[in-house]
Amino acid sequence: MGEAELHQLIAGCLKQDRKDQKVLYKAFYGFAMSICLRYAGNRYEAAEIMNNGFFKIFTHLDKYSHDKPFKAWIGKIMTNTAIDYYRSNLKMANTDGLEKAEDIGHDDFPDKKLRYDDLLAMVQQLPNAYRTVFNLYAIEGYSHEEIGEMLGISAGTSKSNLFKARDKLKRMVMQADSIGGNASGDSYTTIVAINPINLSVTFFNNGIFK
Repeated sequence: MGEAELHQLIAGCLKQDRKDQKVLYKAFYGFAMSICLRYAGNRYEAAEIMNNGFFKIFTHLDKYSHDKPFKAWIGKIMTNTAIDYYRSNLKMANTDGLEKAEDIGHDDFPDKKLRYDDLLAMVQQLPNAYRTVFNLYAIEGYSHEEIGEMLGISAGTSKSNLFKARDKLKRMVMQADSIGGNASGDSYTTIVAINPINLSVTFFNNGIFK
């Protein structure tokens, strides 16, 4: 979609044109859903978060600044909607202490490449608190201080939850490796590389997280 077409579409949505709203929804559905799936425990929750996010988009479209990428603006709203959704339902796990979280090593984490769907399934199996912090830190790139402010927790709790998320993911990756890697048995095009040092993720072949 070109810039001129996008701006025309946005103008129509500002006038509450149902047809333009439907076109905009369809155009960014896949991108928005990919974000929500990372934060949700299942597709049903992801759809609920996404629909709440699109409601915010359509009701706050007048606040969008055309000098910023529209896709990035949508992504920010979807992420914030996911955070709001879980902040109202979560009891964040207790911290084990800032020092303990800092001193944990990751040398035993295998340097693996996984299919995107496999990693997504693993992330969705994490407890809500761990999954939210993992997404914000490892994928969105927020600091523990920023995550603490967003979720209403301390930086130490954020570090502790990230450590626990990494530990659970490490165990799931090692278990998947022991049974042949692809738990679903299907073939996917997107490959995920996991950094063994900080458990950050890199996506190849135009991965859906990009």
